[in-house]
Amino acid sequence: MGTSQNHEYLYNILKIALDHAYEGVAVIDDCGKIIIFNDAYCRLKGIKEEDAIGRYVTEVIENTRLHHVLKSGVPERGSIQTIAGQEMVVHRIPVWRDGRVVAVIGMLVFDGVSELYQILEKVEGKEKSESLQEKLPALTLKEKKGANYITFDEIIGRSEAILATKRLARKAAKTLATVLITGESGTGKELFARAIHEHGPVSGGKFVSINCAAIPEQLLEAELFGYEEGAFTGAKKSGKPGLFEISNGGTLFLDEIGDMPLEMQSKILRVLQEKEATRVGGVTPYVTNARIIAATNKNLFEMMQTRQFREDLYYRLNIIPIHIPPLRARKGDIPLLLSKLMEEICEKYQIALKQFTAQGISKLIQYDWPGNVREMMNVVEQLVSLVDKEFITERDLPRGIIFDENFTVEIPLVKEQMLNQIKIERSDEERDLIIQMLVETNGNKSKTAKRLGIHRSTLYEKLKKLKIT
Repeated sequence: MGTSQNHEYLYNILKIALDHAYEGVAVIDDCGKIIIFNDAYCRLKGIKEEDAIGRYVTEVIENTRLHHVLKSGVPERGSIQTIAGQEMVVHRIPVWRDGRVVAVIGMLVFDGVSELYQILEKVEGKEKSESLQEKLPALTLKEKKGANYITFDEIIGRSEAILATKRLARKAAKTLATVLITGESGTGKELFARAIHEHGPVSGGKFVSINCAAIPEQLLEAELFGYEEGAFTGAKKSGKPGLFEISNGGTLFLDEIGDMPLEMQSKILRVLQEKEATRVGGVTPYVTNARIIAATNKNLFEMMQTRQFREDLYYRLNIIPIHIPPLRARKGDIPLLLSKLMEEICEKYQIALKQFTAQGISKLIQYDWPGNVREMMNVVEQLVSLVDKEFITERDLPRGIIFDENFTVEIPLVKEQMLNQIKIERSDEERDLIIQMLVETNGNKSKTAKRLGIHRSTLYEKLKKLKIT
């Protein structure tokens, strides 16, 4: 191999290494112009490499100090820089030759400051001193707000599909405009809603969530608007504030808005327009300035065409539409998600960390994940619980993942009828059990759910499904 061929070979190897680097890398020449801009940086900024190369660095990277390091020659390590709306930890390293700085390398060390905090928390063994708490305001805030405190840094993914969604969501978060989040079930719509709340102007207020599909129609109005004393049988003597009252000055997340009854849709529209609501059984309206974020896995536009969803409410909600891509549209994120879920679930069960083999990961990437991240979480939890080995192989995966997606098992008609009959019988048994528990608790839903060992929202879903009024 000749000298020129050897240089070209080494250059290609370096280019491949940089493009596959875990974090963003940018290099400027002695004139401050970008000469290297790797794939990770392109995805973060949402631009193509050819649109960055040759341009002065401040035109491409906001808040950068690479041009200052070019002048001073002093490296800056572990600096905090806001890029694409998120705080990141960066290194800026000058390259010296013949007594002068000929280039500066900029490297994103961590995805976000919260990632550094998590690493420091592990190092400290989760026993942080007072001085450390002062240095880690985000950790302290997480502790104050609880496990449901979510930032965009904690939404995992490096694919262009998810990064573009996060960039749009960051812009939406800065405003008080109503946001409509769409996406298949299990894609993480509530995670995005919580992150928008935490990065927005009402982050100091409460984040209140309600699943519009899980609560019977007759109870939904009371949950949302509240009720006065004696409004209906079983109502509390002191009445109860509604979620519009509780979320005043914060965010109200209306999940599964596509399942909301038409009559309730008109009442929600009135609240959004007039910024006031009235409790059930009450006469005096109260003001509500809650930010509204709605989500659905249904096509509201098609529902609007068939008069299943109000047109005026659709346009009132769809001010900033954000679509969460399914896992099959961002398969490059699957290894990252698997790794994170494996770590979290092993920690949850207090067992030694397990790992997937390369063949196992390959098979999981090929799978289309119709249930998205929620399905992945269930699969990983199942494997952690059932596989005793440290390494989880392709053979350990569920049959539905191992076999090709076109793999089907033909069920004879008689067997299919038997299965349907079993389903009917089980539904009847479940219905009788729920009714029995309701009678024993005098209709108390919370006590009934507790006795059945399920969440109250799950009980509401079953009441609706089994038509128990």
